[in-house]
Amino acid sequence: MTALITTDLVRLGADWGPDKHDVIRALAGVVDDAGRATDKDQLVEDAFARESTSATGLPGGIAIPHCRTEGVEVPTLAFARLDPPVDFGAKDGPADLAFLIAAPAGGDADHLTILTKLARALVKPAFTDALRSAESIEEVVDVVAHELGEPAPAAKAAAPASGAPSGAAVPGGGETTAPGEAPSTAAPTATATAAPAAATSLVAVTACPTGIAHTYMAAEALEAAAERAGVDLQVETQGSVGAKPLPHDTIARAGAVIFAVDVGVRDRGRFAGKPMVSSSVKRPIDDADAMIAEALRYAADPASAPRVEGEASGGDGGGAGAAESWGGRVRRVLMTGVSYMIPFVAAGGLLIALSFLLGGYEIVGPYGDIAVNYGIFNLPDPEELGLEHALFNSGLMAYLGALFFIIGKTAFALFLPALGGYIAYAIADRPGIAPGFVLGGLSANLFNVQTSDGVAYPATGFIGAMIGGTLAGIAAHWIASWKVPTWARGLMPVLVIPLFASVLAGLAMLIVLGRPISWLMEQLTEGLNSMSGSSAILLGVVLGLMMAFDMGGPLNKVAYTFAAVGVGSASLASDAPELQIMAAVMLAGMVPPIALALATVVRPGLFNVPERENGKAGWLLGLSFITEGAIPFAAADPLRVIPGIMAGSAVTGGLSMAMEVGVRAPHGGIFVLFAVENVLGYLIALVAGVIVGAIAVIALKSVGSSDADVVTV
Repeated sequence: MTALITTDLVRLGADWGPDKHDVIRALAGVVDDAGRATDKDQLVEDAFARESTSATGLPGGIAIPHCRTEGVEVPTLAFARLDPPVDFGAKDGPADLAFLIAAPAGGDADHLTILTKLARALVKPAFTDALRSAESIEEVVDVVAHELGEPAPAAKAAAPASGAPSGAAVPGGGETTAPGEAPSTAAPTATATAAPAAATSLVAVTACPTGIAHTYMAAEALEAAAERAGVDLQVETQGSVGAKPLPHDTIARAGAVIFAVDVGVRDRGRFAGKPMVSSSVKRPIDDADAMIAEALRYAADPASAPRVEGEASGGDGGGAGAAESWGGRVRRVLMTGVSYMIPFVAAGGLLIALSFLLGGYEIVGPYGDIAVNYGIFNLPDPEELGLEHALFNSGLMAYLGALFFIIGKTAFALFLPALGGYIAYAIADRPGIAPGFVLGGLSANLFNVQTSDGVAYPATGFIGAMIGGTLAGIAAHWIASWKVPTWARGLMPVLVIPLFASVLAGLAMLIVLGRPISWLMEQLTEGLNSMSGSSAILLGVVLGLMMAFDMGGPLNKVAYTFAAVGVGSASLASDAPELQIMAAVMLAGMVPPIALALATVVRPGLFNVPERENGKAGWLLGLSFITEGAIPFAAADPLRVIPGIMAGSAVTGGLSMAMEVGVRAPHGGIFVLFAVENVLGYLIALVAGVIVGAIAVIALKSVGSSDADVVTV
């Protein structure tokens, strides 16, 4: 491996002017003079671009301009002691130590790991003190090499008798101290000592745009501050070398989470409901002690703390990442795809339902003519276009209905590509998104492939999107593991992986799997169309049980996806089975939170104070078709709550199908009554299931002991 730093990359006493851009340009020149730059101008441009996102000056007189760039082929560190110091934007003044960290755009994990070690070293006073006291460029190189655990690339200059500079690092990343000197530890700040020592554990996520320096420096600073405060802290660094996800049980035990990020947190939902301290990635480098103290205050008083959005999931206590089981991984992959798909379905379905409200069901015919030939100042005539059910017989309503229909159908056209794309993303990260979307598009026949006489290539629907997204993700993950020359690494994520993964997975779908999956979808559709009587009622019961069993989990999402897919392709007939399935699923999903809310009102003594408070929110959550509102109750008492709400949802699902209730909107609950066929049946099914669910929960909770009256003081 090429040495990260050599004597050719070090300058002492450099005077490059007062502007940080001149310093960056000069450091890039040092890299070029040392023969390490393949494109100096590109290196400068990329370093400037990174600098423009946020200043790279750090406390203690340090500056770390850095970037990932096509301008170098090997990781390179250029160092300068500046005289006079130059302002890089740090709060405590200009920097006299400047490091230019240049990582290849397609650098491998070994090189990036070395860069992260360096980033962590920069927050250690002993390391920077050794660099300031170094008397030669050879000594600077030696200090850096020891900190990284590498052999020095150049012969040492005269070293202190101890074998390493006073305060320098030793192989393996440790630090030495001067003879007779106690190990260096920073004194706790007032804010850190004020925190309750070891009162709780904390977790943190750090991430910066390039994932090279600040990500790991912030983690090091937080870990050091937590150690000073006597607090257990686990940090997940979402950087260039990848992230090892925090285990589920570690997150569950934590009293609060710290997000020190300048980019989005991957899988943020894992931390849902946790008290949260959020900041840019630079704040912990400046003031980690205050962040730890703030997190401890929030952990001690969660009621006053900001929280990570969403509801905390139960989980199975299993780990994540490398320890993830196959079953857990399959669940995560499918849930990722479905969770990203749902906004397309919900937005598209509601817009289509609104278009029917405004323009009438007939809008599906002339919507194109209306959009092309009419405008806001040239409104159509509803009667002339055959829009008998346009709201108020208004040309404006007809025009808006046509536009809403176009927007909604466009959103609906994208939900299968989104399902495939984000399933692939869950397997292969960002390189999987493009091929996953391509396979999802194939499953919907997005290109409208057809014969000259109008016979379309068979679409494979949501089953095809799930299988196609999985194939695309596996192909992308496999291609990403290829060993390629250095010059080709930058092409992998933007060209090689999307191209070859799309070709491999696409051909497998079109040649091998497409027709069998299409046949399966045809049989499923024919089966739905032939349903009547007891078979339809049984299906409603089964869907109701699935919706209530895990309240937003895999079974719930499978039932919801099955129903939502049918809404977009359902005919205009009010008795289309797809619309009845959607109604059964929506109603069954509304029952659990409302039934539990009713139970807390009828028998409050069976529930503790937090549950009674959750019951107040359950009314609105249930009416809005947010089944997850039942999770706090189920998590506290699953053996008595889950069977009760399943009974209620099963009754609702069966009644909904028996009364042939239909709904054209895939979400919205009670707020989309305008899209409901047989509103009376809709309300009867909902009320009946809520009553049955509440009675069942009350009966089950009346058996055995209850902790409802335990008061916390």
